[in-house]
Amino acid sequence: MRQATLVEVTQRGYQGLTVENVAKRSGVHKTSIYRRWGSPEGLVADALELAATEPIPIPDTGTVGGDLRALTEAVRAGFASPQGGAVGCAFILAGMQNPAAATALQSFIAARRHQSLVIVDRAVQRGELAGSVDGDELIRFALAPIYYRIFVTHEPPTPEDARKSADAALAAARAGIL
Repeated sequence: MRQATLVEVTQRGYQGLTVENVAKRSGVHKTSIYRRWGSPEGLVADALELAATEPIPIPDTGTVGGDLRALTEAVRAGFASPQGGAVGCAFILAGMQNPAAATALQSFIAARRHQSLVIVDRAVQRGELAGSVDGDELIRFALAPIYYRIFVTHEPPTPEDARKSADAALAAARAGIL
């Protein structure tokens, strides 16, 4: 069901996601989907819950700056790709419109951020960052400008924007702000 949901979102966008189309694509009756997931938002919430358990590649460039730059670039590039952008936007939109999807989205983002904390742990071990740095906040600060451009101003972020986001977050961490 998850794959059918993701394909539908990629091809039709979140606004075009319907239980009927997911049922056709997956070869099940739509009443089965309604009974288990209830709505397109329920399908998206389920996909998010499954995605949250999957590991993501975490950059290991040898420096915290390189790792943060690679992380911000990976997020930027993911949203710039047709499939990644469609799916990511669908997840965000569903989370804004449906309580179950919102809970799943929060868990998904927390899981991704938690996986990314290894960047901060390695930096502390190498002596690049103080042990007092709040890793969650560092990751949030690095990624927030990317999400702002995508979802608020609707400006496609560039690789340079991703680099600046990482560098600004790292400067804040080193200045003791985080």
